[in-house]
Amino acid sequence: MLERHPGGFGAVAAIGLNTFREAIRDRVLYLLLVFALIIIGVSRLLSLLTVGNEDKIIKDVGLSAISLFGVLTAVFVGVSLVFKEIERRTVYTLLAQPVRRWQFLFGKFIGLFSVLLLNVGLMSGALFSLLLLRGESPWALMPAVILIAVELAIVTAFALLFSSLTNPVLSSVWTFAVYVAGHLSWSLQVLREKVPEGIARWICDGLYWILPNLRRLDLKAQVVHGFEMPEGYVGLAAIYGLGYGVVIVVLACWAFSRKEFV
Repeated sequence: MLERHPGGFGAVAAIGLNTFREAIRDRVLYLLLVFALIIIGVSRLLSLLTVGNEDKIIKDVGLSAISLFGVLTAVFVGVSLVFKEIERRTVYTLLAQPVRRWQFLFGKFIGLFSVLLLNVGLMSGALFSLLLLRGESPWALMPAVILIAVELAIVTAFALLFSSLTNPVLSSVWTFAVYVAGHLSWSLQVLREKVPEGIARWICDGLYWILPNLRRLDLKAQVVHGFEMPEGYVGLAAIYGLGYGVVIVVLACWAFSRKEFV
């Protein structure tokens, strides 16, 4: 396939399609997807055992499951994509052809992100079907689902970046660390006010602007409880998230292009 598309985005598409097929066959992917779908289905039972509005509980649990298991898939599948190619030495065969390293890594990103979009679509379909069966309109949840997909693009980009630098175990740890820090980035501003002026504040400011602000992409509470959002918020948040993801993918391609294979 790569021989038919030796250059440009033809090679990217070929690698992306091959990555998509490989990821679809990954057992971990199926285990996470099935478990997520079960959680969404069981949310009906959880709503009966919890005090509160049943529909809101189902929506909250469903969206949380989509986000959590999407992240787990991005991490556990993403950090091993490049490593497996190096371990099996198939990367040497690919790079011996007229394929540049950035095309290889970008193709891996496209393939994995396509799988994640498929998973988000399946899990969202299960949640929406459950709500429709209850006579509840699910369409107000779409902004949250869209930004979950954008968040997964960022997580996937970091997983590939770290997988280009180190082994899968450390890559998983670092990716999870960035994910958690991204959701807690607001605390850096609080910490900044509590530390003395000087280098400590500079570090807080630097980390606040460098780390992804994933809290900006989290609309689960807003859509579940029907809070109003500023006009154009979803579009601007999506642009921010996708732009940040592009920067990380570029860094990953640069890091992989400088990687020495032994």
